[in-house]
Amino acid sequence: MGPDGREHFAQMGSYGVGVSRLVGGIIEASHDDAGIIWPKSVTPFGVGILNLRVGDAACDTVCEDIYARLGAAGVDPLYDDKPDRGGGKFSRMDLIGLPYQIIVGPRGLKDGIVEIKDRKTGERQSLSPDAAVNFITAQFADLSI
Repeated sequence: MGPDGREHFAQMGSYGVGVSRLVGGIIEASHDDAGIIWPKSVTPFGVGILNLRVGDAACDTVCEDIYARLGAAGVDPLYDDKPDRGGGKFSRMDLIGLPYQIIVGPRGLKDGIVEIKDRKTGERQSLSPDAAVNFITAQFADLSI
């Protein structure tokens, strides 16, 4: 019965909040021109590891070590070991929007460093591989990923 006292056909809609709606809402609220910027609390992966020289023994070893250590610490990493050029890797990782990126290249490794990029701010810092693992692990210490 409607407010006028007459019978009306029932109409209904769903206004529930489901996973698919949440993902769309998060992306709408947290993105820039380069792509998604996942909040740390809901990111599908905590960090992206970019190997800039796939096939280089030092780069491969450091990337695989960082990947294993972050995984053991509970931070699920995404390892980009495609043989693409650096620019393509940077663009793809920005589009995916993981909170952090660890960039491993032969030039940095000569000096014993890797680069960490904060996706949200674009800020970069150079750290040793051990310090990079510790930094990323600390960023997710208060979250269950």
